[in-house]
Amino acid sequence: MNYRKEFDAIGTHWCIDLPAKLDAQRVEFVMGMIHRRIEEFDCAYSRFREDSMVTAMSKHCGRYELPADAAPMLAFYRTLYNLTRGAVTPLIGQALSDAGYDAEYSLITKSMTSPKAWDDVMHVEGSMVTLAEPVLLDFGAAGKGYLIDIVSDLIEAQGIESYCVDAGGDMRHRGEADEPLRVGLENPADATQVIGVASIVNRSICGSAGNRRAWGTFTHILDPRLLTSPRHILAVWVVADSTMIADGLTTALMFASPETLRSECNFEYAILRSDFSLERSVNFPGEFFLAS
Repeated sequence: MNYRKEFDAIGTHWCIDLPAKLDAQRVEFVMGMIHRRIEEFDCAYSRFREDSMVTAMSKHCGRYELPADAAPMLAFYRTLYNLTRGAVTPLIGQALSDAGYDAEYSLITKSMTSPKAWDDVMHVEGSMVTLAEPVLLDFGAAGKGYLIDIVSDLIEAQGIESYCVDAGGDMRHRGEADEPLRVGLENPADATQVIGVASIVNRSICGSAGNRRAWGTFTHILDPRLLTSPRHILAVWVVADSTMIADGLTTALMFASPETLRSECNFEYAILRSDFSLERSVNFPGEFFLAS
C-alpha cells in the first residue's frame, strides 16, 4: 500500500492506507467522502461539541432520530449494558464530565452522581431514542470503533478490497491472506515501548488502557456504579471481526469476565493486570515479551 493519508479528527490521529494501484484522483474522492462522513458522525455523537445532537439531548427530553446507522451501535451498547450489569452505559456522559473529562478537558472534579438505569430514562427503537429527561450521553466505549467500521465500509463500497484504517491505534485491516498486519502492543507503563506484537488478517484490533488519559484518581474509563476508575487492569487488547465489537469489549473486559462476554460476542483477547500478569485467550494472534 503506497497511499497513506493522515489527519486528525474526533480527538485522535487517523492513518488510512490504500492500494498503490489507485489513481490520485480516486484517492482524493474517497478521502473527501471519508472526511464528510466523520464530520457527520462527530456532529451527531460528540459530547464535546455545542452543536451536536448529543449536546441537544443533554438539554431537552423527547424523541430524537439519530443517523440510520446508529441502530447497530445502540443495540450493541444495550448488549454490553446487560452483560456488564450497567458498567458499560451510554448514560455515563455527565459522570465523566463531572469527573473532569468535560468539553474543556478541565480535569477538575465536581460533585458526581451515578447515572440512572437505562430503562428509567431512555427507550430505543432502531435509531430512534426517546428520553424521559435530558441526559448527557457518551459513546466513547464503542463509538470510535464503529466509526472505523463506517469509514471502512465506505472504502469497500468504492470497490477497494485492501486497506487499513487506523484511528489512534484502533484499526481494521483488509488485505491478502498472506499479508498479515503486525501491530505493536503499547506498554501501558511506558508509551515509548511495546510489550508485544499482534498479527491480524482481515480483522480488527483495539486496545484500551488508562495511561493516555489520566488525572488525579481517574482515567477516561469510569465505573458508573462506583464512580471510580478501575485499577486492577492496566491494558486490554481485543481482536474481532468488527472494530465496534473490539472497541466496546476492551472497556467491557474491565468489568466483566471474558466468559460472560463470549456468551454474546466472538473475539480473542489479552488482559494485562496491575501486577503485570497476563491473561489471554488461546487463539489471541500475538506474542508478548513478558512472562504470562
